[in-house]
Amino acid sequence: MKLTCFDCGDEVFGDDLDAFGDAFVDHARSKHEWPYSDQGIRNYAHATQRLTGSAERLEAIGEITVHRVTEDRIDDWLDFFDHHAFVGIPESAACYCMEPHARDPDPSSEGDIPDWRANREAMIARFRDGETFGYLAYVAGRPAGWVNASTRDKYAYFRTVDPDGPEPEDVIGVSCFIVSPPYRQHGVADALLDRVMAGAAERGAVWVEAYPFNDMGDDASRNFRGPRPMFDKRRFEPVEIRGRDTVLRRPI
Repeated sequence: MKLTCFDCGDEVFGDDLDAFGDAFVDHARSKHEWPYSDQGIRNYAHATQRLTGSAERLEAIGEITVHRVTEDRIDDWLDFFDHHAFVGIPESAACYCMEPHARDPDPSSEGDIPDWRANREAMIARFRDGETFGYLAYVAGRPAGWVNASTRDKYAYFRTVDPDGPEPEDVIGVSCFIVSPPYRQHGVADALLDRVMAGAAERGAVWVEAYPFNDMGDDASRNFRGPRPMFDKRRFEPVEIRGRDTVLRRPI
């Protein structure tokens, strides 16, 4: 395994994934003063080797179909996150959508960065236990996008939202959209959101909620909460403007 350091151009080698990650951490500590933990650096190094999908956007795509991630689709979900979802942004590839479930909403509470494989295993368990609910979008039989549409009581990160409002178990929180590079700007996120809304009543939910960032800037990776116009178009109403995001909600 080999990686050319983005900062200095040195080449880093390793015989297997773990050896390669350790070698990149050693390189970072000897050559750079990066403000990242060893595990964060190791996660980044591992991601550069496993993200093997295409980075090229397709000019046109076929029909989009959307399916809930059930036991028979977990392997598709893993393939999507292991190899395709974060091509071009390996620094984000360790999450496996665990952040909204596990992260403390207090910005001063950083906590330890887990090994990406721990997040991966935790999400497999969450799907099987019914603790995470979401959908995969497919194009020509290939996973193209993901939305986490769990109820708000399943999210640690949003536990402080509107404490005097609806019961968290009655609210579907649309916390994360991921679309792989070939399928971006083709309506995949719209298809995922429409499926969330279409299936909300049968899940016993009363509200659908979203948390788009207030300032998208030039960082396309911040689209993972969903762009505000997508929710405005579907008549989501603002509930609370917070430091980084705005809570939007609409009834079923």
